[in-house]
Amino acid sequence: MLLPDDFKANSKIKVNNHLFNRENLPSHFKFKEYCPQVFRNLRERFGIDDQDYQVSLTRSPPHYEGEGSDRRFLTSYDRTLVIKEISSEDVADVHSLLSHYHQYVVKCHGLTLLPQFLGMYRLSVDSEETYMLVMRNVFSHRLAVHRKYDLKGSLVSREASDKEKVKELPTLKDMDFLHMSQKVYVDEGQKGDFMEKLKRDVEFLVQLKIMDYSLLLGIHDVLRAEQEEDEDLKEEEEEGEDVMAVGSYGTSPEGIGGYLNSYKPLSPGEFDPYVDVYAIKSAEGGPQPEVYFMGLIDILTQYDAKKKAAHAAKTVKHGAGAEISTVHPEQYAKRFLDFVTNIFA
Repeated sequence: MLLPDDFKANSKIKVNNHLFNRENLPSHFKFKEYCPQVFRNLRERFGIDDQDYQVSLTRSPPHYEGEGSDRRFLTSYDRTLVIKEISSEDVADVHSLLSHYHQYVVKCHGLTLLPQFLGMYRLSVDSEETYMLVMRNVFSHRLAVHRKYDLKGSLVSREASDKEKVKELPTLKDMDFLHMSQKVYVDEGQKGDFMEKLKRDVEFLVQLKIMDYSLLLGIHDVLRAEQEEDEDLKEEEEEGEDVMAVGSYGTSPEGIGGYLNSYKPLSPGEFDPYVDVYAIKSAEGGPQPEVYFMGLIDILTQYDAKKKAAHAAKTVKHGAGAEISTVHPEQYAKRFLDFVTNIFA
């Protein structure tokens, strides 16, 4: 059982003059883990084995996803975890949120669209400090995302810039979603389950006066992925490379994805719901087979003095009725839920 002190605790390691992997690692560094017992308990409630977590996080170095990607985000080598570089203010925000967040995760049995916070750390090298928050990846560790949206339900300044749009996988926004007549095709049962979870999560965020969160939506196009896979296989065969079947190597522990050791290869568009917890398959009658990944992100902004000032400034600029993003938490939640309800076909 967790005690109040566990929410303030930390553990520290100091390393001096070590010789291991000197080409890549500094010989002096300090490492601090925040609230280790709390995060261990959260990992357990999210169905993540501790050894698998450590393997996913540390077996190989994490990497940036794609060209021009946000440099604050790293992905673990097996793509199951996202490591976000945060500020010391964010660390304080996570601390103030953590006991409410933990209670909520317990209450909903880990069935939530909120970010799954799995660990928080500080790394100090030569008196330079880096803070990191580790979360489960909303997107799949094996199914590529072909389109990506960050949706807030606001229409003012909510369009991807021209610079963003030329990226390999741009982050599109609310106006882009509407202009492209994009829709999410899932059956009524799945839509009902999703909206029930979302409403419950948003209610929790309103209670904590949190706003400015987004729905991150990733779309995997099954037919396009099959085509890309065929092309890759053809290329490999032409170059005379050995095509190795996934699951033909690797021993336990195998990380969160466990796919190096999976005995049942998944067919196109298939996923393991215990790993890809944010995934929903498109409905049978949809225009084309797709898989959607939908989760809430950026839940650390509270409606404080800074937000109130921004709201006042934007109201002066755009008028009181404009769809601006800095509104009160209750207004924000209502507008957000109204928008998300309408993304479905």
